[in-house]
Amino acid sequence: MDRVPGEVIYALTLDGKGGMAPLTAGSDIPGDRPAWLHLDYGHPDSARWLLQTPLLGEAAKESLLGQSNRPKLVRMGETVLLILRGINHNQHHKPEEMVALRIFITPDLIISSRRRPLLSEKDVFEQLQLGGGPDNPADWLVEICDALTDRAGEFVEELHDQILELEEQVLERDLPTTGKLARIRKQLIMIRRYLSPQRDLIARLASEKISWFEEDDRRRLLDIADRLRRWLDDLDAGVARTGVLADEINNMVAEATNRRAYQ
Repeated sequence: MDRVPGEVIYALTLDGKGGMAPLTAGSDIPGDRPAWLHLDYGHPDSARWLLQTPLLGEAAKESLLGQSNRPKLVRMGETVLLILRGINHNQHHKPEEMVALRIFITPDLIISSRRRPLLSEKDVFEQLQLGGGPDNPADWLVEICDALTDRAGEFVEELHDQILELEEQVLERDLPTTGKLARIRKQLIMIRRYLSPQRDLIARLASEKISWFEEDDRRRLLDIADRLRRWLDDLDAGVARTGVLADEINNMVAEATNRRAYQ
């Protein structure tokens, strides 16, 4: 095994009962219980550790160091490499510029990395702190997928509420703020662009014959994929509704222009 890197966001072991035990920087990564190391690959020390650790092959190093951003699933025997995307809740960033979470996972080791913080990673860590978190790496992976999907669903609902407000404005013949509709439409399209392959990825993960996955893990992953499908349906409906709104706003602008010209 290797040692815990000096710069790490989370370093801990899973106790098998929903809790955790922290690992200190420089200590040996234990081989007798599952460990989770979570890194910011943009930090030079973390990037150096990822490049040099004997725990990872070349493909895993490339994946964890940010060589690709699209949702991705690669299985190598009992090891799984994933790239998942989450809503960007960071200040001064656009939510639709989704953050990539990169994962290397085996039956007894999780190494994950990202460049910008994600609320979903924090959700899972806080569950572990409270003793109600994942018991093992398979459970951890399901919880991460679940947290990412929940956060995406919350954002889709926010967009739905904004569309409802615009529809009310238009019904009252009140023109919305310039650019608001276009911004919402762009967010709908960009979020859908990432959630669609992520839904397929999670459904595929549930069907992979991975020995350390239990039937309950597969069932929960299929439930998550189904929730993502529903969010994708809502996004499609949102795109259609914003198209109708754009037409109605154009009609209102044309009517106002014609009235002014007549006067």
